[in-house]
This record gives sequence, C-alpha cells and structure tokens, in this order.
Amino acid sequence: MGGLIGLLTTRTVLGTMLGALIGILIEQSGVFGAAAGAAHAPRSISISEEFFRMTFELMGHVAKSDGRVTESEIDAARQLMRELKLGPREISMAIDCFRTGKSTAYDAELGIERLREACGQRYDLLRAFMELQLRAALAGNGISPPARAILMRVAERLGMSGREFAYMEASLRARQRTRGGGASAAAAAGAEALAECYTELEIDAGITDQEVTKAYRRQMSRHHPDKLMANGLPESMAQMAKEKTQRIQEAYEGIRAARGMR
Repeated sequence: MGGLIGLLTTRTVLGTMLGALIGILIEQSGVFGAAAGAAHAPRSISISEEFFRMTFELMGHVAKSDGRVTESEIDAARQLMRELKLGPREISMAIDCFRTGKSTAYDAELGIERLREACGQRYDLLRAFMELQLRAALAGNGISPPARAILMRVAERLGMSGREFAYMEASLRARQRTRGGGASAAAAAGAEALAECYTELEIDAGITDQEVTKAYRRQMSRHHPDKLMANGLPESMAQMAKEKTQRIQEAYEGIRAARGMR
C-alpha cells in the first residue's frame, strides 16, 4: 500500500520504493494493530484484583476437593473475610469467587497460571498467597488428602519447594496450637515454644547464630507489608502481612533470648 501511494503521488520509481519502505516500517512497528487492539481490548486486571479473585476461587476449589464443602470450611472463609475487614461489595465479590472455585467446571490450573503471569517474578507475593490458602485449609478441615494434593501442586507451580511448603504448614499448625494463649513466642517457655520459633523462621535448630540472623532478615524482607503492597497485594490484606512480620520478630527474639545472642 505504501508503494502504491508513493507511485501515485510521485509517479517515480524512487517514490514507489520510499513509499514501500515507509509501509514496511509502519507494519513492523505495529502501530495500526496496537491501535485497533486497544479499541476492542477488555480492561486489564491488576495484580491486586487477580490476587483477590484467585484467593477465594482456589479456597472454594480446595474446600470442594473432597466432595462437599463443610460448615467449618465456609466458616474459615468467612473468618478470613472478617479479618480482612472487607466491605459489603468486597464480601459479595469474595463469595462469588468462592462459588466459582467450587464449581465442577472450574479450571484451577488456568487460574493459577493467570495469577503466576500477573505476579511475574514477585515471589514474595506468591508465598503470601500460598500462606493464605494453607491457613484457610487448616482452619477448615485440617487439610484433607485431596486438598493437600491440590495445594502442593499449586505451590510447586508457583515456585515453592516441598521443604518451604512443609515449613509453612508447620508454622501455621504451631500458630493454631498457641492461639488464644495470650503470650508471645518470644516470651513463651519450653522446648516446644522454641521449636515453633525456629519453624516460624523456616530454619533448623542446629544452625549458627549468623545463619539465624540471615534467616530473620530474609523472612522480614519476604513479608514486609510495604514491599508486598508495592508488588500488588490487595490493600485489604495489608494487616495480615503486618501480623506476619510481628510473628517473625517475636520468633527471632525468642531464639536470641534462648541462645544469648546480642
């Protein structure tokens, strides 16, 4: 088309060649295609929207994995909504997502792929997502075998190792046991409480003091609320991130006190 326009306007071979060259450059730049696509493309979904939607969709899918959704699993989802202090509109959205996830036609693999692509290399955000899923599953029915299979597959797809998954689950189970006691991990006495501190930092008790400090800093970096929010964590979930960093701080202080670290 560029060559034809050049020929009609200049009636010379050179004009035809220049017109063709301009046409090729325009085609390679994708200007027309991009403009046309922008006119008809749907509104892109933000990371925080994808994170929110997938949180409750997968929660519903995991709850339904053993054949039926129990009252305890529904209560676990409701409890999460209360902790996130969702408004009426957000609660309605979360319920719709939960129902979508428990549908027999729901494609969890596709949903996880969407989340992974939206988050990109934001690995800390994906870890936060997995912790929410494990937490809800534990609060529901204590993670049934079908639910565990799904969660482990999702964790692997999001780049989490089996070791990391085990540490995260152990930390959440330890938190369930101590919930309601009123004492922080740092002040708690006994071998079990100290073991829970190590679990919170995802480390073994036999490592050096220097390695403990490195693990603490790594966990604080992974779960810092400001960092997660900047990466796309929904604002409604910021408080949970703050509570996580507080538990990490308490666990580190508990280990320091037990070891006599400065």
